[in-house]
Amino acid sequence: MMTRVNTETCDPAELAALREIVASHSGAAPPAGWEAVRSFEAEHGVVLPEPYRTFVAEVCDGLRAGPPSYGLLPLAQTPPDWGADRPERLLAQPFPLTEAWLWEDDETELSEQEFEARLARVFDHGSLLLGTDGCGMYWHLILTGPQRGHVWQIADEGAIPFGPPSPDAPMPGTPGFAGWATHWARGHDWFPDA
Repeated sequence: MMTRVNTETCDPAELAALREIVASHSGAAPPAGWEAVRSFEAEHGVVLPEPYRTFVAEVCDGLRAGPPSYGLLPLAQTPPDWGADRPERLLAQPFPLTEAWLWEDDETELSEQEFEARLARVFDHGSLLLGTDGCGMYWHLILTGPQRGHVWQIADEGAIPFGPPSPDAPMPGTPGFAGWATHWARGHDWFPDA
């Protein structure tokens, strides 16, 4: 079951919680401002989901302390380990997943070419990189498609959404950017049953 995330209006309580997180951690970059946010959106043909959109414009554009482990990236940046030889990210293209995909365990009959094409879409379509936990584990904010506003961890072995409502979900929590950041700020494990 997919939980709907409010991506169109910024909830004042969520923004207040995000401001509190930033205030309690060091290394906050100044906000990008609305002009920079709108310019980014126009360049990529997207509208950033709330509350991330207002957070970047008014609160901060990157946080060295996290989340994730190596810090929250400024808008439009990729982590140093992302790779210079990767194709251009297509943010306006729909993010292709609606549920976790652990390709290491996937028994679907796909040709190598089909698998590589699907994998490329997962990594490069419809998401903004929030940061990395290292070792090829990247956090993405989904910009397009049914998962818009949700945060996903995409790593070498699979892609998993943060915060599904199911108690047996690998990463339970409150879905969306504010829920993800709050989960981190409270010191909760991403995978509590691991």
